[in-house]
Amino acid sequence: MSIEITTPTDVEGGDEILSPEALAFVEELHHRFDARRLELLAARAVRREAASKSGRLDFLAETREVREGDWTVAPAPAALTDRRVEITGPAAPPKMAINALNSGAKVWLADLEDAASPTWHNVVAGVRNLLDAARGTLAYTSPQGKQYALRDDVERPTVVTRPRGWHLPERHVLVDGARTSGSLVDFGLHFFHTAKQLLANGDGPYYYLPKMESHLEARLWNDVFVFAQDYVGIPQGTIRATVLIETIPAAFEMDEILYELRDHVSGLNAGRWDYLFSFIKVFRDAGESFVIPDRADVSMTAPFMRAYTELLVATCHRRGAFAMGGMAAFVPNRNDLEVTRAAFEKVRADKTREANDGFDGSWVAHPDLVPICREVFDGVLGDRPNQLEKQRPDVEVTAEQLLDAASAPGTVTEQGLRTNLSVAVAYTAVWLSGDGAVALHNLMEDAATAEISRSQVWQQLRNGVVLADSGRTVTPELVREVLAEEVEGLREGIDPERFARYYEPAARLVGELCLDEGFADFLTLPAYELLGAEALDPA
Repeated sequence: MSIEITTPTDVEGGDEILSPEALAFVEELHHRFDARRLELLAARAVRREAASKSGRLDFLAETREVREGDWTVAPAPAALTDRRVEITGPAAPPKMAINALNSGAKVWLADLEDAASPTWHNVVAGVRNLLDAARGTLAYTSPQGKQYALRDDVERPTVVTRPRGWHLPERHVLVDGARTSGSLVDFGLHFFHTAKQLLANGDGPYYYLPKMESHLEARLWNDVFVFAQDYVGIPQGTIRATVLIETIPAAFEMDEILYELRDHVSGLNAGRWDYLFSFIKVFRDAGESFVIPDRADVSMTAPFMRAYTELLVATCHRRGAFAMGGMAAFVPNRNDLEVTRAAFEKVRADKTREANDGFDGSWVAHPDLVPICREVFDGVLGDRPNQLEKQRPDVEVTAEQLLDAASAPGTVTEQGLRTNLSVAVAYTAVWLSGDGAVALHNLMEDAATAEISRSQVWQQLRNGVVLADSGRTVTPELVREVLAEEVEGLREGIDPERFARYYEPAARLVGELCLDEGFADFLTLPAYELLGAEALDPA
């Protein structure tokens, strides 16, 4: 084999995950599909440049027949027909995996992507945990001696695994000396080890696909699925994917994405934070009409966000696919009853809107929120597993409505600037330390919220935005001043060695990304080069 693992794994049972047979499959995926992946990533840049110069995206003329055609996706397998409440969380920490599996949710989004820091340990441990979960043997004993195990007295959720996006590399796995795709490594190792076990359990290999920007990227995933099913000898159509519509280009290709994956798809999901991040990224040079208010002000009822979600529901149900709602990121604070009460009210209102709009289910980030989401969707669905029959012929969404950021209520404030810089640094520091999800200010933050935070600062700086609360103009000097103050505020309560090892490199990286003339497409790409690097060692 020409495949090479550059770093030994310290995961118990990791040798099974990195078996010669599994690595041979990953190598074959690389040889067959990685060149196309790289071509499609290059095409993203060309399309983004054109959109930013024109301030315009539109539905594709060349795929009109697909949008106007009379077709549906394959019926969902039994394990995916009821998705009224889905809990999300990283697959690597065994305690979090077990808590998700014991949560009472219908689905667990087992995350190898935005809620996971892609250390080599986490990559291997995540797949290891998912294999043990499929076998029913996942267990964990904490350093304090507390035992965690799968419960038999709750309905165990269907597991839907989210691999990394097409853009992320895996530097610990080389083929012919070249880095492999994080997507193909995550998918390849998980699928090879779990597909037949999951089928024997009455489930199947199910996936959430993130960060796609075109139907051609969906076609690539479909080709990967077709090859993979033949390779291990399971029926075509066994794999089922749910696609996150979390980029603005993908919002114009929902029909086409479903069509490309029609034998392997079960739905689309509205990923709100990455969607806003993509909006800024694509139109970063298009002027002040594309400036987004403080992220705390941009709710799903903003006109351009509502256009996006209504189009998603209408498209999914017309094609027989499930429409999945976005994240309830609030984290209950059991030491502050008022904060928890307010969080529960916000979650209930958000989920009520989604259920009444026709969504078939939605996401929560914490086990305590599962009962609220379930109660809301129970009230709308009753005994029905979903509401696919709820068609939306009244929905007609135009390109202008999807791009109308100027109509979003809210302002850009200094407090919002401070929050963005604080969250971006704090999350990046935690990510560099090996954790991919962290509660900050009673919200569960992941890579998507760090991306929207740093991209908002870049956008405000490039457009010379005047802050509504302080009257100050966003300048490089102001960003440096506020960044220094927020970083100093983060220092309190953090071990000095930890602060030097993770927070200081995170602050330098966030400062560079916000202040550079160019725009880095993903924070996680330069951060990945720091992850576990000697550069993180304190001086």
